[in-house]
Amino acid sequence: MNVMIVEHRQSLATLWEDHLIRMGADVTLATCRDSAICLLGNKKFDVIIVDLGLTDGGALTVSDMAQYRQPNARVIFVTSSTFFSDGSIFQHCANACAFLPSSTKPGDLATMVEHYARPH
Repeated sequence: MNVMIVEHRQSLATLWEDHLIRMGADVTLATCRDSAICLLGNKKFDVIIVDLGLTDGGALTVSDMAQYRQPNARVIFVTSSTFFSDGSIFQHCANACAFLPSSTKPGDLATMVEHYARPH
């Protein structure tokens, strides 16, 4: 399973990456919108984890570009804010499959990634 993590906090991204690698995932890290968009043109991903709090504000742009370039990729949004807590993220992003707090246990996040990486 190929996973991209788009997270500007390196320590959090690495924590998630470690758990996913232990589950057998091939993980690619991106720290900003631009690097994520570049990666979407170069590598196929099954699941993309995107922090809605990206410092460049590009989480929705990453999701939109993934929908265009890789329509089968599923997007898991994570956030440390209450923005979109009403579930409206699913109305804005057709490829959104989950919306989780950034504080979700890494093992739980990895299990969700594994679930959504299965062919659908």
